[in-house]
Amino acid sequence: MKLTEDHLASFSTNNFHSRSLDLLRDRFSDQQIDFDHFIRKVQAFQIAIPSAALGNGKASTKMHRTGGEPRNLNEKLEDIGLLQQLTRKTNSISVYIPWDMPEDYRETKDLAAELNLEFDTMNSTSSQDQNQQKYAKLGSLGNPDKEIREEAIAHNEEVISIGKKLGSKGLTVWMADGSNFPGQSNFRNTLGWTEESLREIYEFMPSDWKLMLEYKPYEPNCYHTVVPDWGTSSMLAKRLGSRAKVLVDLGYHLPKTNIEQIVATLMYQNLLAGFHFNDSKYGEDDMNPSSIKPYQLFLIFNELIEGDQSGAQTWESISWMIDASYNTQDPLVDLIQALEAITIAYAKALLVDRKKLHECQQNGESSQAQEILQMAYLTDVRPLVCEARIRAGGVAEPLEAYRILMIRNKLVQERGAKSHSYLF
Repeated sequence: MKLTEDHLASFSTNNFHSRSLDLLRDRFSDQQIDFDHFIRKVQAFQIAIPSAALGNGKASTKMHRTGGEPRNLNEKLEDIGLLQQLTRKTNSISVYIPWDMPEDYRETKDLAAELNLEFDTMNSTSSQDQNQQKYAKLGSLGNPDKEIREEAIAHNEEVISIGKKLGSKGLTVWMADGSNFPGQSNFRNTLGWTEESLREIYEFMPSDWKLMLEYKPYEPNCYHTVVPDWGTSSMLAKRLGSRAKVLVDLGYHLPKTNIEQIVATLMYQNLLAGFHFNDSKYGEDDMNPSSIKPYQLFLIFNELIEGDQSGAQTWESISWMIDASYNTQDPLVDLIQALEAITIAYAKALLVDRKKLHECQQNGESSQAQEILQMAYLTDVRPLVCEARIRAGGVAEPLEAYRILMIRNKLVQERGAKSHSYLF
């Protein structure tokens, strides 16, 4: 389904929003912040939606099904089109293969163009779907069996070929390779085989593509993972070439890890590929961004803006994607919440007085530096995010519009109460 201009126009702003905006405008004037420039920066920030997030992908029982879920890639594009109409915050989709194989490339590309959507990085799933019985025990790209490694390489090359047809410019690789018991795997050999496999994939990529190498300290292995941290990922990226960089998944780090420092270190080396935005309480990464650690997300954006402004790595070279699994809730509701939370964290980080912060850092004034960050973080920027959305053609309150328009009910009517996407 697609919303009409009348639908969107009926959810315009109100007096409370105008008053809130005027208060912030006055404050910005005192701080000598260019209000309109700030709004344009927020408008320009776009976040890709993964094709795997548009249904209750890991729901194990029928009672957890939302109903009206997209059944193929085209219907997933339609759902992202709805999100874009409401939020003006997502202009692209990141496709997982083979979960979302295009049935007709021309039809899919035409639909994406009609919805003003692009194809972000492609995602291979070599660790999960190609040959589960063999991969589950000894891995894919780092498997001791050369034949299995070649099969996993061929899968990634197929994903690249599909991405070329869709107009994508990058490949995200994550491997579940590792072991569960001491002595099960040879650490150096599995790492060496993984590098060899990645090199073949890297060389197969078009010259204008980038390879984004993800890392996780665990899952599904409980003893060792071949690419467990940003150091191993960056080492492999450097050995592959300048178009290989490190993907940071916010939900998968060991307890008490300083993720913002990792981000700064990667930018220092021009090695940051992009993000999978999510959050976690324990060991999974399926929770909405900022739902558990909102200050951490703000600090990450603070480092990103600092790195861009200081010339370490350009903002445009970084990819942004949500990566969460909405198992028991309406995926579109959760995605609207995620887009809002990420944008709020970014907007707050834009408010940091960098000149004063640099002075405090130079002079070792830790308490004042903390106050500068807290001043930005505690500012309620929701009116600014709302105004940016309205000026871009979205609605003032996307969740309110989604519920009042009963969009999920209409999707259930169109697709059926039992429709669902690929169950992984």
